[in-house]
Parts: sequence; C-alpha cells; structure tokens
Amino acid sequence: MEQIRASGMLGQLVRFGIAGGISSVVYSLVYLPLTAYVFPPRQAVAAVPFAFVVAVVVGFFLHSRWSFKGHAKEPGAGRHVKFVIVQGAGLALNALITWVGTAVFHLHPWIPLVPAVLLAAIVSFVLNRLWVFN
Repeated sequence: MEQIRASGMLGQLVRFGIAGGISSVVYSLVYLPLTAYVFPPRQAVAAVPFAFVVAVVVGFFLHSRWSFKGHAKEPGAGRHVKFVIVQGAGLALNALITWVGTAVFHLHPWIPLVPAVLLAAIVSFVLNRLWVFN
C-alpha cells in the first residue's frame, strides 16, 4: 500500500473514481431515458453508443485535465487516438454486457448498467494508466 501511495497511484485512483463517477452519471442520464422512451427493453443495447459518446467527451476532459494531469508522456493527437481506442474497448464491453443482460436474460435495462459501468471503469483505468497517460 505504501508503494501505491508513494507512486501517486492512490491519489490518481481516487481522482479517476470521482471523474469516472461523474462520467457514469452522465452516461446513465443519457442511457436510461433512451431505454425508457426510445428503444424497446430488449433492444436497450442500441442506446449504449449514444450514451457512451456523451460520457466519453466528459470523461476525456475530466481525466486528461484532472485524473491523469501531468502524467501523459505523449502530447497531442497520439494520446487522443489512444484514449478513443480505450474508450472503444469500453464501449464494446459495455454493449456486450448490456446485450447479454437485456436480449439474452431479458433483464430490465438498468440492471446490466451497474456491472457494465463497473467493469468498463476497471478496464479503462488500467489501460489509461499503462498506455494512454503512462
């Protein structure tokens, strides 16, 4: 634990959690109304890309200017491309979990939201820390 604190990762993890929480709220504020009023429950996965795009924009600004501020070794477009790739992986993971939950198991659209967001956050933190903002 002392190594994590000394490396600055603990503070970074806390900032990432707060920024990710904000992004998750934004995601939910877009996803849930779409699944309630636009897409039928078994097609809730169709709402994922719309919600994800909005959350990614919010997340990029929060993470690049706060969570990982000063940690990026690669400035500019390269970092942006890597961030989009990581978010694309998160989108695919999120869509898969949403599809399995709603289309296969016929769960209410909000139920797969929780594991999808949590798992995508873990994968995103690891990839952002090791690859995007090293």
